[in-house]
Amino acid sequence: MPPRKIALFALLTALLPCIAHAEPAPVRSVAQIDLKRYVGKWYEIAAFPMYFQRNCIGDTTAEYTLRPDGELTVDNRCRTETGVDQATGRAWAVDGAGAGQLKVSFFWPFRSDYWVIGLDPDYRWAVVGNPNRKYLWILSRTPQLPAAELERARQAASAQGYDLDQLKTSRQTETAP
Repeated sequence: MPPRKIALFALLTALLPCIAHAEPAPVRSVAQIDLKRYVGKWYEIAAFPMYFQRNCIGDTTAEYTLRPDGELTVDNRCRTETGVDQATGRAWAVDGAGAGQLKVSFFWPFRSDYWVIGLDPDYRWAVVGNPNRKYLWILSRTPQLPAAELERARQAASAQGYDLDQLKTSRQTETAP
C-alpha cells in the first residue's frame, strides 16, 4: 500500500472514535402548538421507563385542561395492581417558545421540561421529551395508534437523537372508538 494511503487510513482510524461519539444536535421542540387543540385526553402508547411510573401496569393517560390563567391542569392516571395511581399538576408555556416548550410541576417547587418534539398536524399523536433525552412519551388521542402513525411518531423521536431501544410499549385495555 502506498505511504499516502497508509497515512490516510491511519488518520481515519484515529478519527473514527471521535466521529462515533459525536454529540447529537440539541433537541428542538415544535415551533408552535395550539393549546386549545392540545387539551383533552391523551393515551400513552409508549414511553421510556420512569421511576415515578414504576407501579403503572397499564391504561396510562394524561388529560390536559386549559385554566383561566392560560396555564394547563395536568391529570396523569394509570392502572396499578391495587387500583389507580393519579398525579395532578400544572403546566405552562415557556416564554418565547411558541408553546412547544412547557414546564410541568406536580410537586412545588420542582418542575421539569415538557417539550413537544413531534406533533401530528391533526393532533392525533404527540411526542413529548426533554432536552437531555431522559424522558420520552408517545401519546395518542386513541388507545391504539395505527402502525403507520406510530412509525411517524417514532421517527420524530429518532430524528432528535432519542435512543428508541429504551422505548417500552404501554398497555391500553380500552379499545379505540
